[in-house]
Amino acid sequence: MLAKSFCVIINWSDHLSSSGLPLTIDLNVPLQTLEPKRLYRQIAEQLRALMEAGEFAIGQRLPAERDLAVQMGVSRPSVREALIALEVEGWVEVRSGSGVYVLKNTQPMADAKTAYDEWGPLELIMARGLIEGEAAAMAAQQASKEQIDRIADALAQMKFALKEDKDPLVGDELFHRAIAHACGNEVLADTVSRYWQARRSPLYLRLADYFERPTSWRAVMAEHSAVLNAIKNRKPNAAREAMQNHMTKALTRFSASWKLANPPAPGAVKVSVAPSKVSSKPTRRHHEKQTVKA
Repeated sequence: MLAKSFCVIINWSDHLSSSGLPLTIDLNVPLQTLEPKRLYRQIAEQLRALMEAGEFAIGQRLPAERDLAVQMGVSRPSVREALIALEVEGWVEVRSGSGVYVLKNTQPMADAKTAYDEWGPLELIMARGLIEGEAAAMAAQQASKEQIDRIADALAQMKFALKEDKDPLVGDELFHRAIAHACGNEVLADTVSRYWQARRSPLYLRLADYFERPTSWRAVMAEHSAVLNAIKNRKPNAAREAMQNHMTKALTRFSASWKLANPPAPGAVKVSVAPSKVSSKPTRRHHEKQTVKA
């Protein structure tokens, strides 16, 4: 806590000097630098403090997300985002089919903190449903033939990647960006571009690692086909509804029970991630075990 000297100028009439000028008061007050904190960060910090205090012992399973949400007065999605942040930092481990367990974290706090300016993954999906739904509706009204072809090409690239047992994420991004550019509004296009920067954050990638698999990607491509068909047929309401439906189902997939999470890939090693770096843990995306119902 640093002491900061400064002057406060009182400008209201009751605090004028006899000369009629505002009073200047010298203050020497201890102040702390304040920073806005995202809700999932506040939740993560409270849980981390309890772990450090021994309230949650090493090896102990944390309460269910639903129970934590009720006790803390927050939403379940915010709790899930906090747990993923704690896992990225190395404080907890998600065990497929079981739950979230406390780990022994030997890193100093300064090294353990992840990039907390990141948007929460589930909040991001909700926002995308609103914004990209309108972008799809606008694209249905004014996209050129070349722009529609680019949307179709991106979907075809996703299908080819999945067939070749590769990650369809690149085609997924191209699909959404192509729609945003076809809507004719540069602000919306830039907004969707920013969403995709956040889509590649450590928190989002770690969460996706648990719930993306070939079956979920096939569902994504079917949802994309509905969006593309509505745009091709110049039906803005149908395009909006199809995109919003797609993002709602994505939210459902990423909010599924940990019992449905992908198991660790053979030889996977849990590692914590330095700020703004993605974990080097092998991907789980192609280890298909159970279908997450949308």
